[in-house]
Amino acid sequence: MDGKVIWKDALIFEAVSNSGFHFNIDSNPALDKPNSGPSPMELIAISLAGCTAMDVISILQKKQQDVTSFEIKVHADRATDTPKVFTRAVLEYQVTGHAVDEAAVMRAIELSVEKYCPVHAMLSQVFPIDLTYLILEDEGEGMRRVVTEGNFMAQGEE
Repeated sequence: MDGKVIWKDALIFEAVSNSGFHFNIDSNPALDKPNSGPSPMELIAISLAGCTAMDVISILQKKQQDVTSFEIKVHADRATDTPKVFTRAVLEYQVTGHAVDEAAVMRAIELSVEKYCPVHAMLSQVFPIDLTYLILEDEGEGMRRVVTEGNFMAQGEE
């Protein structure tokens, strides 16, 4: 995999991915200029959520779960001292649908974090990643009701 970043101005860089996508990366924008893109650390946190999200929704679809909405919220704590690395992260899987099976959600998370998601596999070697899930029943017209919530524990964790 290859890519590059090209300096544009101040701390703004244009990133070019291996697949040809272009986007800005920014950090600490000047007071007179709007932020023009996510910071590198934001991209890491979002990549973690995005990688496992793709796995989980794909698995739930294969399991024929009636999912109407899906999102993962990510929160990452950072060290106070430079280089301000991530020290812990929490992923909250929010699955909304009709009669979504909790066992299917847990299995999808398990397969993602223990087998398929390379971002999780890499980052979990560096800092702990807590996994929680929330299953909501879609009651129509934007209404939803919490069915169940819980914590996912990877194999070997207690």
